[in-house]
Amino acid sequence: MPPTPEPRPLAIDTFNRRDWPAALDAARRALQYRPHDAGMHYIAGVACLELQMLPLALRHLHRAALLDARRPEFATQLAKALSMARLHGEALIAADHAVSLAPTDPILLDTLGVVYTQCNAHAQAARLFQQAVSRVPDNAAFCFNLSTALIATGEIDEAECQLEACLSLDRHFWKAHLALAQLRKWAPGRNHVARLESLLPEQRENHPLMYLHLALAKECEDLGKWAKAFAHTSAGKAAGGATRHYAIERDEALFSALEKVFPDEVADARGDPSEEPIFVIGMPRSGTTLVERIISSHPDVHSAGELQNFGVVLKRLSGSTTPFMLDPDTVDSAARIDWATLGRDYIASTRPATGHTLRFVDKLPHNFLNVGFIAHALPNARIICLRRDPLDTCLSNFRQLFAQTSPYYDYSFDLMDTGRYYILFDRLMAHWRKVFPGRILELHYETLVDSQETCSRQLLDFCGLSWDDACLGFEHNPQPVATASSTQVREPIHHGYIHRWKHYETELRPLRGLLRTAGILLPD
Repeated sequence: MPPTPEPRPLAIDTFNRRDWPAALDAARRALQYRPHDAGMHYIAGVACLELQMLPLALRHLHRAALLDARRPEFATQLAKALSMARLHGEALIAADHAVSLAPTDPILLDTLGVVYTQCNAHAQAARLFQQAVSRVPDNAAFCFNLSTALIATGEIDEAECQLEACLSLDRHFWKAHLALAQLRKWAPGRNHVARLESLLPEQRENHPLMYLHLALAKECEDLGKWAKAFAHTSAGKAAGGATRHYAIERDEALFSALEKVFPDEVADARGDPSEEPIFVIGMPRSGTTLVERIISSHPDVHSAGELQNFGVVLKRLSGSTTPFMLDPDTVDSAARIDWATLGRDYIASTRPATGHTLRFVDKLPHNFLNVGFIAHALPNARIICLRRDPLDTCLSNFRQLFAQTSPYYDYSFDLMDTGRYYILFDRLMAHWRKVFPGRILELHYETLVDSQETCSRQLLDFCGLSWDDACLGFEHNPQPVATASSTQVREPIHHGYIHRWKHYETELRPLRGLLRTAGILLPD
């Protein structure tokens, strides 16, 4: 029989060849003889990351970084694993340590940039991405990543340069086409319609078709070609939704479970007494980012971004092992957890980014699903819900390509599913008003646009904050913003986004009928 290969060299060889199962097996065997071998823990940890074995990856990478704190790649991969586990406070600490070791490998620099992006630290991300691009200027992905950080920090002209650099290196970098289309409003003499149309006939696969059609929809809309814009939106969303197999019944079951768990008007439970969090919720694209920018313009408020933290902590404490972050099983299990623990663990999970100001804003729109849990766990938290014209809201959700990895937005690939989801949202908000009277400030986007100062004062008063004139100049807010509205909220408030649905009256006729039948729209 041939001799069995010595496990340590085999682990290194298979790691370099990216044979992750073999690398993990060899590293584990090597650790039986050398349990304090930092390199073997590192190989095992990275292999576990690639094999989606996150808890085991965290154990090995923690051990590698502890055994050898001088290796930037060890700290970087630990930071990556922590951010994937949504332990953003710990991820920032690990990333800061990795940066202090002055890494020069462009892949490490890019990885750290992604970690900072996921932790809502976009200025730090931009610096790391810039270093990666400087070292390898012909890497399209590095250019794209840098552009996303620059968009978040408001450096739009430089972001455009990086997107064009990305596409000059790889014209099939499909995400860059859509990002460029959404970067600003394009004009007849300055747009990318011809380039996008030239690429379209070559494509047969859903992925590029989705990005190209949606990019064309945005630029056609900028040019006032409304019928073409809607046709491209429909084609792009059909391509994107083709493999998602969404059924509205899944969300109907979730909304019903939430109403069942919190059936009646209740007093605030004995949760964590913190007054720091301000939750800004509502249907996506309803004005939540605008409100967040107004409030976070106050010197006593930090913008924490769209945090997944509350849902992550809720899922962990519930003990549910189902694949979705929030589903009927999680809802039923979470109803039995200790509210004070939930509130306290949520606040702790937002550190170290929060805690240095009197308040912070958590602007995850879909936290409207978690209102019952938030109200119990954080009885002193402020909850603000944005409402917008139902047709404008549904149209904007249908037009937008949200995070591809999130199940929250599956409804948005079909116009009628978007309308059905809106009906569920409207019903759930009515339920929360009944169950938690006085806990939620509901604000209409159109009223905010018409009466900016009055509404801004109402917002600050509800949050227990003194008036500050900076809140009227929210467009000058220097804090990063990484939502779909990142360019819009750097403009002064205006009426341009009100009643946009009227450009598509014919195309939206079935949606209007659906919303009228549900009693959300009045009969014509």
